[in-house]
Amino acid sequence: MKEIKCPHCGTTFSVNDSDYESIVSQIRNDEFNRSLQERLHERDLLYKQRVEEMKRREEEMRRAEQQSYQLKLHDELDKLKSQLVEKQSELDKLQVTVTNNQRDLELARLEERSKAQEALNGKNIEINDLRSRMEVEKSGYEARLKDAKETIERYKDMKTRLSTKMVGETLEQHCSTLFEGTIRTLLPHATFEKDNDASEGSKGDFIFRDFTDDGEEYLSIMFEMKNEMDETATKHKNEDFLKKLDEDRRKKGCEYAVLVSMLELDNELYNNGIVDKSHRHEKMYVIRPQFFIPLITLLVQTSRKSIDLQRQLAVAKSQTVDLSNFEGELNAFKDAFGRNYRLASEKFKTAIEEIDKSIAHLQKIKDSLIGSENNLRLANDKADALSVKRLTRKSPTLAQAFADVAKTESN
Repeated sequence: MKEIKCPHCGTTFSVNDSDYESIVSQIRNDEFNRSLQERLHERDLLYKQRVEEMKRREEEMRRAEQQSYQLKLHDELDKLKSQLVEKQSELDKLQVTVTNNQRDLELARLEERSKAQEALNGKNIEINDLRSRMEVEKSGYEARLKDAKETIERYKDMKTRLSTKMVGETLEQHCSTLFEGTIRTLLPHATFEKDNDASEGSKGDFIFRDFTDDGEEYLSIMFEMKNEMDETATKHKNEDFLKKLDEDRRKKGCEYAVLVSMLELDNELYNNGIVDKSHRHEKMYVIRPQFFIPLITLLVQTSRKSIDLQRQLAVAKSQTVDLSNFEGELNAFKDAFGRNYRLASEKFKTAIEEIDKSIAHLQKIKDSLIGSENNLRLANDKADALSVKRLTRKSPTLAQAFADVAKTESN
């Protein structure tokens, strides 16, 4: 038996061991419930803090990755813009160089034509002066009239030939002599050879070719020579030979075609200089023998400048290709960067899914704890419903003792 003292009246009474243990258990359950409630509350707070912390870290990671990507992309775009500006500047400089070279080439052509025209004008002045003298002296003697006529004829011939010294020579021999005596020294790599290949049905007279120091052919000319004197019964025109000359040029792979002609001696068009027939046939010219060397010199200068321009344009094109390669590498970088970013995004998504799984797991734990709390609450309710009457319901002696105590307190 255990003795229990009432805290209100101070009365001491005895209870058996089972009733005593029941009362002690009731007291312990109250303390346990309070402790359990505090722990559940603390655990809920800790769970909420962890969830908030995970969300905060997730947001910080997302913002940091987005800012890093934008900064990298902005830096790459700035570099690209700078490099494109540099390439455009280089292309502009090359274009200016090409334009200047074309202008110089045109000036050289005009200068050569001007020199030829000046030489012809000088001879015309001499002829006009001789004619004036002849008219003054004509009224003299018959012999002097005959001499004057001969002088006029000689200077008329000089007008077309300009002292080419063709007396006793054929036109082909004359041009060949000019090449060997003048052009050979100026152009040591050049060739001027008879066209002996008639395998395709026709051939020209001479083929001129010149080469660079490294052996690259940069100029080729098909020459045709036509020499018809006044005594010839049938008169030909220069136009009669242009079509065949153009065909021979194409068959032999020559760039230019030149007709060196003594036809149409009274035609001032051919007597005044180099005649361009490119409107009839591509890269076709008709000249008098005195323009043989000037034309070759002009075409050499033009072709040399042209090959320089072609090389510069080739460099420019290669730089353009380099720019295209650069853009291709940039696009490849963008694709690789995008792929890596997608992989990182997928990894991040996987991490988020794992976090969601952890949250779901914690939610299950929370639900279990809440279920446990409910059970504890029911237990607590049952403990609260426990009374002395219920405890002594099956113990008449203990019930009588409590009744006596209550009766005493009432008295």
